[in-house]
Amino acid sequence: MTLQKGHKLWYIPDGYIPTVSSGELESHESICILNCTYEDAHIEVTVYFEDRDPIEKIGVVIPARRTKHVRTGSLVKNGESIPKGVPYAMEVESDIPVIVQYSRLDATQAENSLMTTMAFPLNQ
Repeated sequence: MTLQKGHKLWYIPDGYIPTVSSGELESHESICILNCTYEDAHIEVTVYFEDRDPIEKIGVVIPARRTKHVRTGSLVKNGESIPKGVPYAMEVESDIPVIVQYSRLDATQAENSLMTTMAFPLNQ
């Protein structure tokens, strides 16, 4: 019996990058993707907004048997990126099964806060 490690489709419904940070650390969010397979994972991230069209299918490659932390503020397609101070959500789609975690560093006050959670997987 072979155990499938991960899923091909993940959702992250709550995203928000603050406009202001305090101290030395900058507020940011990351998609943490683990690829346990022996082949590269080709990821497409679609970013959804409350009041505008999505940024669709931003490509990211996760090498075989590696992990990658992708800052959501670095996701860019055709010169468009996630603006600070705007709520958003993400769909993370992979051509092979991967594991997706979501992390947020809130440095808007002197007492920094770090939050992390697993993204919501869907079976395909």
